[in-house]
Amino acid sequence: MIYNKKEFYGGASLLVVFFVILFMMFQPIYHGHNGMQFLDNLYNSISKGSINYSSQLKDDMAKFDGKAIDVTLNYGTEVQAAQSADMFAKAGAQASADGKALHLAGSLGAILKSSLDDAQVMYDNDGEAIQARYGIEPRRVLYNWWISYKLMNKALGNQKEFAAAKAVDTVQTKSVEASYNYYGVEAQSITDDIGLVIFSLVFYVLYTLWYGFAILFVFEGWGLKLSH
Repeated sequence: MIYNKKEFYGGASLLVVFFVILFMMFQPIYHGHNGMQFLDNLYNSISKGSINYSSQLKDDMAKFDGKAIDVTLNYGTEVQAAQSADMFAKAGAQASADGKALHLAGSLGAILKSSLDDAQVMYDNDGEAIQARYGIEPRRVLYNWWISYKLMNKALGNQKEFAAAKAVDTVQTKSVEASYNYYGVEAQSITDDIGLVIFSLVFYVLYTLWYGFAILFVFEGWGLKLSH
């Protein structure tokens, strides 16, 4: 039994429109992407435009140019150890792999700078340059940097080189990890599409309210009431 037909059918009509719009949002009508993918790409591009710290970190890490380190890193595979040894060698360090273990000695500043250079190249989506430098898949290089810094952080901490360990962790998370995650995404400023950003936020709020009121009208029209 419908208690209030006008309210019930009004709410049902709102629900129908809601699901029609939802269906349209999942159609590939935005340059081959659906609405959710389009907005996801937009916000990824905007967020990437605000996380380029490589240049700033180069200045911050310059104080470690004369800092010598000597650590042994234990990798998960022999291939990764060998690839990382080549990576450190190109950074001017002495690196030799023996199975899964890698002995590393050299300037921490030079190592950090090399990884920051690679991260910047990948931030600029120039994977071909990284491929030419190391001969392996570009994202694999950044992954090797990430794993190496995770191991270095622990090894330096065990040596009570806490300032050096913190520097390694900072470069790992703010540069290497960010460039890995955003590789292939075109960076842009929020002001480039400010109208679309505002529209999407307003639409999200109104669309959510639309659904809420539709459900409210359906249940109230059906005769269901909330009471104390």
